Formats: sequence, C-alpha cells, structure tokens
Amino acid sequence: MVEGGTWCVGKSNVDQKALQKSLDYACGAGADCRPIVSSGACYNPDTVLAHASYAMNSYFQKLGQAQGACDFSGTATLTTTDP
Repeated sequence: MVEGGTWCVGKSNVDQKALQKSLDYACGAGADCRPIVSSGACYNPDTVLAHASYAMNSYFQKLGQAQGACDFSGTATLTTTDP
C-alpha cells in the first residue's frame, strides 16, 4: 500500500464467529481472497483475525475506500497503520 494509506482491519476484541462471518461475507462479495488460502502468499499467520482483516481490506480497497465499506456489522475498524 502507499504511504499515508487507510486500511480496514478486524477488531481484535470481536468474537471469532463474528469475524468468520465477516470474512465469508467479504470473500463472497468480491474481495480477492486467493492470497489467504492454505497455499497463498498471505496465509500466515493462520488466524481468523488475520484472514478476516485481509479480506475486509481487500473489499474496502475494491470499493475505493468508500465510507461505510469498513463496518462489517461492527467487526472492523479503519487504521492508518499498515497492518
């Protein structure tokens, strides 16, 4: 990502099931989730939070960082720190 960017990441204090639901939604709604499959370049760390964050950010970036594209039923937040 470019310096000074904005990323959409999963909240670390959210229930794993809620994060998984957000991950599934993002991947089903057009996020590029190929890098987080078992042989993908971004598979590790193999945690629901890491995978959800990747998928959420992919979705958020695909929508041009549109306002409201980083909520995922309250499981995500925006950050200016490159994850």
